[in-house]
Amino acid sequence: MLKLIQWLDKYKKIIFMISTVCVLILTVFGWQMGIFTNQEKMNLFLTSCGVFAPLFFMLIQAIQVVIPILPGAVGCLYGVVFWGPVKGFIFNYVGICVGSVWAFLIARHFGQEIVVRMTGGKFFAKYSKYLLKENQFEKIFALLIFLPVAPDDFLCYLAGISQIPFRRFTAIILLGKPLAIVLYSLGLNQVFQGILRIFA
Repeated sequence: MLKLIQWLDKYKKIIFMISTVCVLILTVFGWQMGIFTNQEKMNLFLTSCGVFAPLFFMLIQAIQVVIPILPGAVGCLYGVVFWGPVKGFIFNYVGICVGSVWAFLIARHFGQEIVVRMTGGKFFAKYSKYLLKENQFEKIFALLIFLPVAPDDFLCYLAGISQIPFRRFTAIILLGKPLAIVLYSLGLNQVFQGILRIFA
């Protein structure tokens, strides 16, 4: 497991670029096929994928928290585009929460070295000083998880080497994630729909 994480960390920038290009290509292809502009075609596409579509989507959302293969906001956007605000939120929420717990457990098991690798030296230097004051770190962590602009994926790694109990961490994630996911999902969906109307 550690070797796999080290390999992914080594090539994460390349993986990120390839994944982003693939998403852009698939988005253009989907637009040309009418998947994003015709509700009937979108429903037909999702029906053809069956139950695997939401399961695969949630898996991707979980993985992108652990390894930044895509910008996090992209997943939130497509969850709403494909399944609407309710189901899209649920699928985003489940995937992101699973990924957050996954990142926390990886850090707790492998320690500081893997956290520095996954978050980068600058991030670790900026936030690790709060680890010395556990009560302060926990409050800051809870606040940042609640906000939609925080680097919460990296913060989950950092929390893994803190003294936050697993249950308390999970509670913070479950209670703090919904607002950020809703803001990302609905806000970006409005932008996306506006772009589609321009090119329609």
